[in-house]
Amino acid sequence: MKHLITTVLSALFCLTAFATAQYPDKIILDGKEYSLHSNPLESYFEINPEKRPKGGVMSTALWRGYVATFEIRDSQLFVKDIQIQYWDTTDKKSHDTKWKSVMTEVFPDQKKSKVDWLSGLLVLPFGELVNYVHMGYGSTYENYYLLEIDKGNYIQSKQFDYKDYEKFKDKQFSAYKKTDEYKETKAKLKKDGSTDEFIDSFLRNFVTEYTSKIMTD
Repeated sequence: MKHLITTVLSALFCLTAFATAQYPDKIILDGKEYSLHSNPLESYFEINPEKRPKGGVMSTALWRGYVATFEIRDSQLFVKDIQIQYWDTTDKKSHDTKWKSVMTEVFPDQKKSKVDWLSGLLVLPFGELVNYVHMGYGSTYENYYLLEIDKGNYIQSKQFDYKDYEKFKDKQFSAYKKTDEYKETKAKLKKDGSTDEFIDSFLRNFVTEYTSKIMTD
């Protein structure tokens, strides 16, 4: 994820300004499906733009045009399915949409669907909705899983309630501030005229988007 910091941060600045709540990607962990507060395929499509699904309905609630499902299997992260939404034209009186899989278009050889391009943290919210925010993935949930992935390999996970998750982000950000990467990222953002206070608040809130490892005990 590190090579995409600028792209991710630019997108997140936009999300804070005007984006609505998004259709999340999904992940299957220990046989149970969870929503994801990130989109692991985006970094793949940055490298392979010709592979991005085409023809799907795009909206403020689905800016990327697809919904992907991932799965942790044999301690590795795989793409299980990719679906796009399309208009149903079989009934001219209907304006409904349907979903269809485009998995074989993106990964013709599904044996190569391991997410080996990704190293980073995946956030899995679950439980009751504590606070709804009509923006990106800004809502707060009762509980969280945090998965650490290294080149598609599952390394470790942590579970938090929403209060402990906020405490974790504080600790993670404190550790991140000691790195050269933090200094470089902050310097880039300051060129846009943002204040130190705003940048630190922003980076702390989205710390799991651009740190690739759990940096605290």
